[in-house]
Amino acid sequence: MAPNKTGDELVFFVNGKKVVEKDVDPETTLLTYLRRKLGLCGTKLGCGEGGCGACTVMISKYDRFRKKILHHTANACLFPLCALHHVAVTTVEGIGNTKSRLHPAQERIAKSHGSQCGFCTPGIVMSMYTLLRNKPEPQMEDIEDAFQGNLCRCTGYRPILEGYRTFAKDLNCCGRIANGTGCCRSERENSMNGGCCGGKTNGPDCCMNGKEDNVTMMSSSLFNSSEFQPLDPTQEPIFPPELMTQSNKQQKQLCFKGERVMWIQPTTLKELVALKSQYPSAKLVVGNTEVGIEMRLKNMLYPVIIAPAWISEMNAVQHTETGVTFGAACTLSSVEEVLRKAVAELPPYKTEVFQAVLEQLRWFAGPQIRNVAALGGNIMTASPISDLNPVLMASGSKLTLVSNEGKRTITMDEKFFTGYRKTVVKPEEILLSVEIPYSKKGEYFSAFKQASRREDDIAIVTCGMRVLFQDGTSRVEEIKLSYGGMAPTTVLALKTCQELTGRDWNEKLLQNACHLLAGEMDLSPSAPGGMVDFRRTLTLSFFFKFYLTVLQKLSKNHHGTNNLCEPVPSNYISATELFHKDPIANAQLFQEVPRGQAVEDMVGRPLMHVSAAKQACGEAVYCDDIPHYENELYLTLVTSTKAHAKILSVDASEAQSVPGFVCFVSAKDVPGSNITGIANDETVFAEDVVTCVGHIIGAVLADTQEHSRRAAKAVKIKYEELKPIVTIQEAIEKRSFLKSIKRINKGDVKKGFEESDHILEGEMYLGGQEHFYLETHCTVAVPKGEDGEMELFVSTQNLMKTQEFAANALGVPSNRVVVRVKRMGGGFGGKETRNTILTTAVAVAAFKTGRPVRCMLDRDEDMLISGGRHPFLGRYKVGFMKNGKVKSLEVSYYSNGGNSVDLSYGVIDRALLHLDNSYNIPNVSSVGIVCKTNLPSNTAFRGFGGPQGMMIAECWMSDLAQKCGLPPEEVRKLNLYHEGDLTHFNQKLEGFTLRRCWDECLSSSSYHARKKLIEEFNKQNRWKKRGMCIIPTKFGISFTIPFLNQAGALVHVYTDGSVLLTHGGTEMGQGLHTKMIQVASRSLGIPTSKIYISETSTNTVPNTSPTAASVSADINGMAVHNACQTILKRLEPIKQSNPKGSWEDWIKAAYENCVSLSATGFYRIPDIGYDFEKNEGKPFCYFSYGVACSEVEIDCLTGDHKNIRTDIVMDVGTSLNPAIDIGQIEGAFVQGLGLFTMEELRYSPEGNLYTRGPGMYKIPAFGDIPTEFYVSLLRDCPNSKAVYSSKAVGEPPLFLSASVFYAIKDAIYSARRDSGLTELFRLDSPATPERIRNACVDIFTKMCPSAEPGTFKPWSVRV
Repeated sequence: MAPNKTGDELVFFVNGKKVVEKDVDPETTLLTYLRRKLGLCGTKLGCGEGGCGACTVMISKYDRFRKKILHHTANACLFPLCALHHVAVTTVEGIGNTKSRLHPAQERIAKSHGSQCGFCTPGIVMSMYTLLRNKPEPQMEDIEDAFQGNLCRCTGYRPILEGYRTFAKDLNCCGRIANGTGCCRSERENSMNGGCCGGKTNGPDCCMNGKEDNVTMMSSSLFNSSEFQPLDPTQEPIFPPELMTQSNKQQKQLCFKGERVMWIQPTTLKELVALKSQYPSAKLVVGNTEVGIEMRLKNMLYPVIIAPAWISEMNAVQHTETGVTFGAACTLSSVEEVLRKAVAELPPYKTEVFQAVLEQLRWFAGPQIRNVAALGGNIMTASPISDLNPVLMASGSKLTLVSNEGKRTITMDEKFFTGYRKTVVKPEEILLSVEIPYSKKGEYFSAFKQASRREDDIAIVTCGMRVLFQDGTSRVEEIKLSYGGMAPTTVLALKTCQELTGRDWNEKLLQNACHLLAGEMDLSPSAPGGMVDFRRTLTLSFFFKFYLTVLQKLSKNHHGTNNLCEPVPSNYISATELFHKDPIANAQLFQEVPRGQAVEDMVGRPLMHVSAAKQACGEAVYCDDIPHYENELYLTLVTSTKAHAKILSVDASEAQSVPGFVCFVSAKDVPGSNITGIANDETVFAEDVVTCVGHIIGAVLADTQEHSRRAAKAVKIKYEELKPIVTIQEAIEKRSFLKSIKRINKGDVKKGFEESDHILEGEMYLGGQEHFYLETHCTVAVPKGEDGEMELFVSTQNLMKTQEFAANALGVPSNRVVVRVKRMGGGFGGKETRNTILTTAVAVAAFKTGRPVRCMLDRDEDMLISGGRHPFLGRYKVGFMKNGKVKSLEVSYYSNGGNSVDLSYGVIDRALLHLDNSYNIPNVSSVGIVCKTNLPSNTAFRGFGGPQGMMIAECWMSDLAQKCGLPPEEVRKLNLYHEGDLTHFNQKLEGFTLRRCWDECLSSSSYHARKKLIEEFNKQNRWKKRGMCIIPTKFGISFTIPFLNQAGALVHVYTDGSVLLTHGGTEMGQGLHTKMIQVASRSLGIPTSKIYISETSTNTVPNTSPTAASVSADINGMAVHNACQTILKRLEPIKQSNPKGSWEDWIKAAYENCVSLSATGFYRIPDIGYDFEKNEGKPFCYFSYGVACSEVEIDCLTGDHKNIRTDIVMDVGTSLNPAIDIGQIEGAFVQGLGLFTMEELRYSPEGNLYTRGPGMYKIPAFGDIPTEFYVSLLRDCPNSKAVYSSKAVGEPPLFLSASVFYAIKDAIYSARRDSGLTELFRLDSPATPERIRNACVDIFTKMCPSAEPGTFKPWSVRV
C-alpha cells in the first residue's frame, strides 16, 4: 500500500501568495525554504531547536474538525515543509514594511525602543501579531504569555512589554490597579511620579517644588503613545478563500521522497495502521518538536516519517463518563483550551487532575511549541523529564492503542515505561487516544515542577501526586506518587505508596513518607544531569508541598468536623501557593533637554534607534541575509571531540560520497601562515595536537548547508588521548598558568591586619557565561579574482584584527582584504576576537576554491567553539574594625583562560583594577593569575573582568557586615570613597557622584520602610523568604591597553546636502550609529534626516579599535565631531558671504568653488597609561557610577526565586540619548541577572560542554525581569571628559544585578536562622535554584546527605 508514485504536489500560501512545490525533501524546514527559496530573510535562525523564537511565523489553517480558521505561532526552524499542505504562512514581511506602512505591532516595538540589535525582533513581532489576530484586545497577561517562547539578549524585555502594553485593554497608568497602593498615580507611595524626581511628591525635596527657572525637569516618557496608529482588525490580510473550499474536498494521501527520508501523510486511520505495520520503525510526527531536534542535534536518521495530523480519530475530543479523551494528535494548546473550559464548568472536585495538567502546561515550553506539539508525542517520546507523564501516570490515565490486530486499552502505570525512552507499545502499534480522568470526591491531586528558569524550560524534577481518602475521613485509601527526573524513566514510588495506604494524613505520615521517599528515590552520585542532592531533596520538598496542600483542602472541605486533621500552621500556608506573577510596573526617569535647545538638535532626546523600523519589518540586513552568490559554497567546520589529544589521522573519504561535496580544507591548504591569535599562540586549523573540545581541525565545503553538515559528520578523526586540565582547581594543582602574573599593592597590608579588630578569610567561585548573541558567528568571503583581493562580510566587533588575521593566513598584505560590517545581531564582547577563528577558515576556503564561501555557525557549534566569560575563583583575607571599617585586604584572583591567551590578560587586569568596587581600602595586596586549561579560549564579555573583581569585593563586604552584626547598607556606605580619594591603583577620583546615586537610590526605593516589611514577612512565612540588598558600582572607562584609545571618522557631504558618515565603531544593537548621527547633526547644525551611516569597513576608516570597553561613543563621537569641524571651517567663508542661505545653498556653492567636502576626523584619549610594576599612571579616563537596590522572594523548598523590585540610579553624565542609555542599563542589568542567578555552563570531567543551546542553557526570559523595575538617570552631572558631556554606559550597569544575588543571600540567611543556623555560609555564583535550595538547610536536606567527594565520578565539574 506504500505510495510508489512520486510527484505529489504540496500547495500552501506564503503572505497571501500561492506556492506549489513538486520535489519536496522531507528534511527541509519551513525556515530554510523561506530564507533560501523565497528570499524572505526576515525570519531568523537563532537556535534551530525551537528555544529562542527568532524564527516565529504565523500558521493559519481551516480546522475541519472545529469548522473555523485557526491562527497560531510556530517555530519555522522545526516546522517541516511537508506539513504545510493547505496551510497559510504569514511572515514578518507579510504584515507591513517601511515602504508602505508598518503594522502597529511593528511600529510600537520600534517606537518604544524595544528593538536594539533587532535579530529577535521579527519573531517577537510575529508572536504579538498572532495574539492580536486571535484577541484584538488582549489582557496584559495574554501579552506576557505570548512571549514565553521568545528570547531577547539586548533589551532586558521591559521596553517590549511597555510598548505592547498599549494594546492591552486593562491598560492603566502603570499596570497596577488604578490608584491602589503601588499605582504610579497614587501619591502616598514614594513611587516615581511622572516628571518628578522621586523625592516625596511635592515634599520639601521634590524637584517639582523648585522654582520653574532653576530646576532641571525630569521626564519619564521615552515615547509618546498618542502617536501610535490604532490597531484596525478589519485591515488584516484575509485567509486564502481557496483553502476554505479545499477543506471540504476529500484529502488524498501525500508522499514526498527526499535524499534520505520519505514522508507519508495518510488521511484515514485504516491507511495509517497499514503503513505502521509495513514500516514498524517509522516515526509518527505531528509537531516535529522532538524528531526535528533528534535529527539535527543528535545525529539520528529516520528514513520513514508518517504524519497523522489529518486523521479525524486522532484529533477528536470526547467527554465521557469517566473523563476527557483526547486524540493523540491533539496539540498541547488545544488540550489546554479544552481542560480550561472543563475546569470553568465542572464542580472543582471533578477537575483536580485537569488543574494539575494545566499547571504543568502553563510552564511547558513556549506557545510556539505547545501550538504544534502533540499530546501523544509527549507520551511516546518517553522522556524521563516529561512534564506531563508523571501527571498522567499518577492519575492512571488510559491509553488506547491500535494496530492491525485491533485496539487495546492500557493504563499508564509503572509498567508502561520499560527503559530509557522505551514503552510497552509494540513497534506496529499506534497510540490513538489518551483519557485523562475526572477526580472523585475525597480525591486530591497536585503536580510540581522545578527547572532552572520558570518559562520555557525542561524540568530538573517534576511530579504528579494523587491521594484518595476513605469516604468522609482523612485515612488514605489509595496514593500514587510519580516522579520525572529521578531515573531513566518516569517512575512511581511504589514502596512508599504501599506503606502509606490505610494511614491517617498527619505529621507522622509526613515523616514516614519522607524517610521512605529518601530511600526509594535514591540517585547515584554520578547520575546523568548532576545536581543529585538537589534532585533528591526536591522529591521530599514536593511531597511536603503536596501534604500541606491536601491538609489545607481537607480542613476546608470538612469544616465543622475539624477533628479530622490538624490545621496548616499559618506560617506554612505560603508553601502551598502556586506561582503567580503580578502585573509589571516600571518607570524610567531622565533629564529633559535644557529649555531653548533647538528643535532639530537631537542630542539628549530619546531618539528611536535609526534601524528600529527596518528591524521590526525584517528588512534589516544581517550577514547571512546577504543574497546568495551564483556559485557560492557552504562551509561546515570539523572540530575536535577530545579536550587534549594528538591527531593520528584525518580521513575525509566517506564525506566525499555525500551529494554536493566539493572539498575538505585543512592546515595544508593555508597559503600564508597557519599561526594566528592575539598572542600568536593559536592555529587556523589544528595540525598535530588539539587542546580543547571544539578545536577547529578542518572544514568541509559543499553546495548547501545541509550537505556540508552531513559531510562534516562523515569526516573520521583518530586521536591518541592526553590528560586534559579542565578546572581552575586542576590548573592550580598542576601549576598550569599563563606566564605573566599581575599584582597591585598599596600601603602596608601586614600592619593593616595587626591594627584590625577582626580578620575574615574566605573564597568565592563565579561561573562563566555564554554570550548568547541571537545571531551566531557568520562570515561570507568573496574572492575578487585578482592580486589576492578578498571581500569579507563578517559579524564582528573588530574589523582590524579580522582583516589582519585573514591577510596573514592568505599570505597577502592587509590592503588586499576588505572587511565590511553593516550590523550584528548582538556582540557583547563575543565578536571582539573570537569571530576570527571562523572568518580566517572561511577566507582560506574561498581562496582554495576561488568561489564565494558562506558559513553561519549553528547555535550548538557557536556555544562549543567560541568561548565565553572567564570563570573566576577569588580567595580573600580582609581585616576590619568593629564598626565595619575595612583596614586591609589580601586577595588572589584565578581565572580560567582556556587554551590560548586571547584577551585573558586584559580581563585579569581589569579584575584587579576593580577589586575595590567602590570602597576605600587603605592597604591592599593583590595578585591575578590566568589558568591555562583545555577549554575553548575564554574571551571578552561585557564588563571584561570588572564584574568578577567587584563580585568578590561584595562577597567579603557582605560577610563582614554579618560578622559585625551591622546593617549591610551602613557598612557599605561607611566604606565608600569620597571625592578626591585615591584608589588602590593611585588614580584620584574626580566628579565622584556615587554618594549622590546612593542617597537617591535609598530614598527612591523606600529602602528602610521596605526593610521593615520584609522582616515582618519573614516572621510570618517559614518556607518563603524575602531579602533585599543595595549595591554600588564604579566602572573605569578606557581600554587598559593605551594605544587602543583612538578612533577615526570619515565624513562625505554630497552636492544635494546629504551627508554620508563613517566611523570606526560597529553597530550591534547598542545604538552607536544613532548616537553618532546625533553628534554629527549637532556638530553640523543640520537635521538627523540628512545624515546616513551605511556600514563600517576597513577601506573607509583603517586600523579601527574594536567596538568594546564601552568607549565607542566617546572616541568615535569625538572623531566624528572633529571631522565635522573640519568641514565647517572650510564652509566658513561661504557662510559669511551668504549668511541667510540654507545648508544646501552653502554646499552647492562650496562645490562650485572647488572646496573639498570630504574630511577625516581623529581622536585619542589624552594622558592615559598605567604601570602595574610601579602602581602609577592613569588607567582610566573617568568612571561611570551607579547604585541598585533589589528585593527578591525565594521558595525555600524548591530554590525558586522571583525578582520583586529593582531600583537603579545611574550616572551617565549628560545623556546623548536617554532612550538608548536606559535601554543599555536595563539590558546590562538583565544580562547580569543571568550571570549571577541563572546561566550555568556545564562541562563533563573530560572537558566536554553539555550546555550547547537554549534547551540546556537558560538566559533570562520575559518573566525573569523584576516585576517593578525603576531606572533613573542622575541629573545635573555633566562629564567634561567625553563628547557633549556624556558618559559610557554599555558595561557599567551589568554589575548592578549583584544586588539580586546578595538579596537572595539575605533571604537565605533568614531561612537558615529558622533552622537554627547563624554562622556565615558560602554561596557561589550563579545562585541557581540548586544552590539556593541546598543553602536553605532544613530537615529535608538532612535526609539527603551528599556523597563524599572523591568516592565517585561526577557528571559535571565546576570549571
